Amino acid sequence: MKNIINLIVKQNSHKKRIDTFIFENCVKLSRTRIKNLILDKRLKINDKINNLPSKKVIEGDVVYLEVPEPKISSLKPFNFKLEIVYEDNDLIVINKPPGISMHPGPGNYENTIVNALMSYKGIKLSSIGNELRPGIVHRIDKDTSGLVVIAKNNLSHENLSKQFSEHSIDRVYLALVWGKLRPQSGTVETLITRSSKNRQLMDVSFVKGKKAITNYKTFKVFEGKSIPTLSLIECKLKTGRTHQIRVHLSYKGNQIVGDKKYKKKYKKLKSVSEDINNLILKLNRQFLHAKILGFKHPRSGKRIFLETNLPDDLKKIVNVLEKAK
Repeated sequence: MKNIINLIVKQNSHKKRIDTFIFENCVKLSRTRIKNLILDKRLKINDKINNLPSKKVIEGDVVYLEVPEPKISSLKPFNFKLEIVYEDNDLIVINKPPGISMHPGPGNYENTIVNALMSYKGIKLSSIGNELRPGIVHRIDKDTSGLVVIAKNNLSHENLSKQFSEHSIDRVYLALVWGKLRPQSGTVETLITRSSKNRQLMDVSFVKGKKAITNYKTFKVFEGKSIPTLSLIECKLKTGRTHQIRVHLSYKGNQIVGDKKYKKKYKKLKSVSEDINNLILKLNRQFLHAKILGFKHPRSGKRIFLETNLPDDLKKIVNVLEKAK
């Protein structure tokens, strides 16, 4: 089964990129979906196949886009209890624990959030995108906890993807970082690209990459004779690039506590209490939690706003630091 989209380029769209033109005229398709369809040779301009998303259109061009309904591959269910904070016929929001990946991939095709969802009786997910990622509109890192929205049907998936593309989603994270941020509140705006030294990492760049904007503010600063200087901060994403918060905080010299990839080497300090030394040294993930998620419901248009507390492993660290101040 497939859908066909026919468009004619008008004067106000003359010389626009084809992917931009389609995005502006097809409210149900996200930028990523459009790009993938073009690369998959599903687009014709004046009866000629075009697989370049950057192709410029001219007035009078006839655009033909084939939008197939992809199939979901067979995925093995994973018996893992999820904390569901919101659910209806169109979407599901979970409070993801740390230590579990969002979807199957090299090295792990069974123990993921997607596999866990497959074990829930009667649940259906959208079939847009990669067959190993049904329902996955956005992701948070394996060792990050917090709120994630998952689409149950293609209408919801396309609508939510478009909201993410337009940066109209509210996403707020809590993080514990080394030192004090200077200034204590502000905005980090850079380009982010893949690291040339390690392809698994991302890097700040001044010449190439995607624009990334993170707004931050400091809630509390922990410092004293018995504790290292640490700051509990809030980060609000304007964009959502891979590892964005981790990269931006590392760039400022305030790495996230427990981050193994963008890490600050922590040595046991003689003046620091044993409890705090143990808590920080034994933290097996980054202190980063997706606290707030807000978006417009894809069907009703009603604004959904959800918030979670810090999980117990991170809350314990804050409680110890507060007592030691």
